[in-house]
Amino acid sequence: MTTFTIGETDFLLDGRPHQVISGTLHYFRIHPEHWADRIRTAKAMGLNTIETYVAWNAHESVQGEWDATGANDLGRFLDLIADAGLHAIVRPGPYICAEWHNGGLPVWLTSTPGIGIRRSEPQFVAAVTEYLRRVYEIVAPRQIDRGGNVVLVQIENEYGAYGSDKEYLRELVRVTKDAGITVPLTTVDQPMPWMLEAGSLPELHLTGSFGSRSEERLTTLREHQPTGPLMCSEFWDGWFDWWGSIHHTTDPAASAHDLDVLLAAGASVNIYMVHGGTNFGTTNGANDKGRFDPIVTSYDYDAPIDESGHPTAKFHAFREVIARYAPVEGEVPAERAAAPALEVALTGEGEWMPEAGEAAITDAPASFEQLGHLGALVRYDVDLPAFDDAAGILVFGEVRDLAWVEVDGVPVGRLSRSLHERALAIPAGAHLTVLVEDQGRVNYADRLGEAKGLIGDVTIDGQPLTGWTSTPIEVTAIAAARSGSDSGVVGRSALRGSFSLDAPADLFLDTAAWGKGYAFVNGFFLGRYWRTVPQNTMYVPAPVTRAGANEIVVLELEQVLEPVARFVAAPSLGPREE
Repeated sequence: MTTFTIGETDFLLDGRPHQVISGTLHYFRIHPEHWADRIRTAKAMGLNTIETYVAWNAHESVQGEWDATGANDLGRFLDLIADAGLHAIVRPGPYICAEWHNGGLPVWLTSTPGIGIRRSEPQFVAAVTEYLRRVYEIVAPRQIDRGGNVVLVQIENEYGAYGSDKEYLRELVRVTKDAGITVPLTTVDQPMPWMLEAGSLPELHLTGSFGSRSEERLTTLREHQPTGPLMCSEFWDGWFDWWGSIHHTTDPAASAHDLDVLLAAGASVNIYMVHGGTNFGTTNGANDKGRFDPIVTSYDYDAPIDESGHPTAKFHAFREVIARYAPVEGEVPAERAAAPALEVALTGEGEWMPEAGEAAITDAPASFEQLGHLGALVRYDVDLPAFDDAAGILVFGEVRDLAWVEVDGVPVGRLSRSLHERALAIPAGAHLTVLVEDQGRVNYADRLGEAKGLIGDVTIDGQPLTGWTSTPIEVTAIAAARSGSDSGVVGRSALRGSFSLDAPADLFLDTAAWGKGYAFVNGFFLGRYWRTVPQNTMYVPAPVTRAGANEIVVLELEQVLEPVARFVAAPSLGPREE
């Protein structure tokens, strides 16, 4: 039996000192047919371990409907890591942050009346207990002391930045051990004394999360973890992007230097991210520190392995550093070749929003949560009273997150949560329609689980508007049902086109000719596009394409400039900070 334990100064593999050199791959951000390839490439950089979060809301988006198959097959992902001769670290949360929608927590959970998020509140603990038991049914038999490859399991995630409920942490430990987890248990926090003190328990091994000033951070960590191995469980080698900002990058040489300092000190490390992947569909999260900033579709992260799985300059810099401390095995993949470039004419139809559906009729607008809606769009309709003047002032309590306003079917304006907009002058008319997009659920701090839609009272010239019809819009169902036509594409439109490939291939879809919306290739939901910066192209994984005929569907929310889909030779993720 192989053992993995914590010694006085080191991790011990079968009793011998062992330095963990790990990198993060999120199985839920990578097409499952690419899992093995990304693992092999990570190994070729010199890693001996792969780490992943577990995204609860990917496995159980609907309460009681657990899914661990296909793209959610955590067991297969761990087995592929083992097949590559690598160890695995599992971080099941339940909260994961990760710039992933709602921090990984299911909407049905966070919208439960009276629930206490991330603390020892009975409803939350009961749900988390059931979730962790399901995860550990997959993980426990794959632990290293049972012939598998899992060497560490993390309790919660950067909890010291959020709370200090020790009873909650003890309950997570109890559930974990009762489920048969016997490998060492860790916590992670930024190396700030108050976070390290609040976020762990004496029986858990503390690790840190940081991306620079390695020597200083390790010193702080050692003050709070006086024995055992030092470990940076999230070595931030890049950063994420949000709409309206730049494409964030870090200098490969500077990142490699900080990695060198870590490894030279004998510390173990997990590189976050070794390969970022993609926020397919509408899985992106958002941050809100006074301004609401939804995360873009790409999660390239400026990682050593880029979004399409190819090594970057940072890969080679890191590989050179790692080779000073550990054997580096595996063949380095070739640089990314130019992707097929082609132009596809699109035809379509205007106004693809349904006129009716499974709607709720209530005095106030129903939230996404009240509708039980997990999609990105809800349409709100209400009859307008007569105005004293030719125009009235429409005021919402809050718009979460982007709203398009129409009077009698004529667009009159757009309101953005990011810009703190919630009022609009509208003309007199009989009927008001408001289309609201959830642009991504906040993944950090106290806004976890907040309601989406039109929040609070809605007034016109100070008078309440009541009698609302709230209609969930199922974007994926609409995309699947669209049949192309030769009508115009003015305004909101559904577009479709066909193209041919000689063989399946990674593609990069240029979205510069469009406004804002969603794109699908052969029924696979690529994600969101938006004319604003930074992201200019969308990644199309080769496994969703095929030799011969392929189909693209675009659901445009605003206005296309040209009814054309252009596939280009390389990705363009936007302007960088120089």
